[in-house]
Amino acid sequence: MKNYLKIVEIDEYSITPKYLQLINSILRGIEAGKIEKDDILPSINDFCVALDTSRNTIERAYSELKKAGVIKSVAGKGYFIANTNFSQPVKVLLLFNKLSSHKKIMYDAFAATLGHNAAIDFYIYNNDFNVFKNLILDKINNYSKLVIIPHFMENTEQAYDVINTIPKDKLILMDKLESGVTGEFGAVYESFERDIYEALEKLLDKLGKYHTLKIIFPENSYYPKEILTGFLNFCRQYAFDYEVIYSLEKEQVAKGIAYINVMEDHLVELIEKIIAAKLKVGTDVGVISYNETPLKKIILDGITTISTDFALMGKKTAELVLTNSTEHIAIPFKVTSRNSL
Repeated sequence: MKNYLKIVEIDEYSITPKYLQLINSILRGIEAGKIEKDDILPSINDFCVALDTSRNTIERAYSELKKAGVIKSVAGKGYFIANTNFSQPVKVLLLFNKLSSHKKIMYDAFAATLGHNAAIDFYIYNNDFNVFKNLILDKINNYSKLVIIPHFMENTEQAYDVINTIPKDKLILMDKLESGVTGEFGAVYESFERDIYEALEKLLDKLGKYHTLKIIFPENSYYPKEILTGFLNFCRQYAFDYEVIYSLEKEQVAKGIAYINVMEDHLVELIEKIIAAKLKVGTDVGVISYNETPLKKIILDGITTISTDFALMGKKTAELVLTNSTEHIAIPFKVTSRNSL
């Protein structure tokens, strides 16, 4: 029997579920000629011990490979490679800057649209340029597509340089279109400046009962500064008093102010301050939150949100992968008006 531990790679740092990593490793082994037709695979128990993983992980991987016709099982003999003549899935390296509820929606739609047509290796670089750079340099030659959410808190120009080393036929940017990335490549993105401006216009009637708009925008943040540009343009166009605040620590919440929060943590802090001031959300103070989540339908009888259609973004990005397209697709914002405004 072959030494599958030299073929199978399980990366503890990858966000890709281990059963998918096992499937992808076996498919790559077949593609490289290291695994051949009629080769016997390790038993489920042997793989569990060798890979230090659960039985369910191995069983799910083998089940998916059986559905795809790659392996078969024979009672008393185990699992073996039944077919090496099949369409190889597109190998995708997916790099997210962080995990969040809305990013999970993007991932789920992306993976569902690709289905069995792609093998995804999924990593989180936590807005860290060095982690991002090392992942790219280490893995750039192993994939036919690299899908990247390019959000960085520092070293932005160096990040562009790293991204520009990727062959453009492999590259797809997701969520943010960067002017520093050159050439013809695919992109599915938010137009941050235009989106917040148009979203606030749709809420103009409700905003009219407030004299001041404040946006809570962390100073050291990966969030695009184009959000602030769109906010300021709206306030000036429609004659609102306005302020950009970087922290809620010293903020005195008062009647007649509508707040726009970008980060989830600030929403909790803001609501606590409003309650402590004995003000009523939606009457005395307005609240608009970035990024729709199920919980915002419930909090304080509903929080108004402005949000990209994250499921559509994931779906469209997967379609660019499958069609090998260099199209640029802007995903529009959706405004959900609730009782907080």
